[in-house]
Amino acid sequence: MKYSFTIKEKAIGKQRPRYSVKTHRMYTPTKTSNFEEKIKWAFKSKYNIETELSIKPFKAKIIAIFEPAKSISKKKREELLYGEYTKKPDADNIAKIILDSLNGLAYKDDNQVIELTVYKKYGVENLIIVELEEI
Repeated sequence: MKYSFTIKEKAIGKQRPRYSVKTHRMYTPTKTSNFEEKIKWAFKSKYNIETELSIKPFKAKIIAIFEPAKSISKKKREELLYGEYTKKPDADNIAKIILDSLNGLAYKDDNQVIELTVYKKYGVENLIIVELEEI
C-alpha cells in the first residue's frame, strides 16, 4: 500500500507535553493538537480507509516547504527559493508530529516506520508533502 498526500500549512515541530499545576495532569499544547488534527484531516480527505490496519513496515518521506518571509527583498527571496531551509523547526520534530498523527490511520503505530527521509527547503508557498509506502 502506498499513500501520498499534501498539507497546505506551514510545518511545525511537535511540542513537549506540558504539566498543569491546576489539574495536576499532563496535556498536549493546543498548537500541537490543532496541527495533528489538520494532518489527520488531510489524510482522511484523500484516503477513506475502513479496513484493518497494516502491521507491515513502512518507509516515509516528508518534504516540508517553507515560504520565505514577505519582508525580505525580491533579490534575496529569489536566492532563497528552492534552497535549503536550515531554521527551526527541526526535521526530527516535524517527522514526529506527522508520524504520530497518522497512528491508527495509515498504520497501527509509528514504530512500523523503519526508513525515514525528511527534507526542509524553501518554496513559493508553505506546504508539506507526505509519502508513505509499505515495504
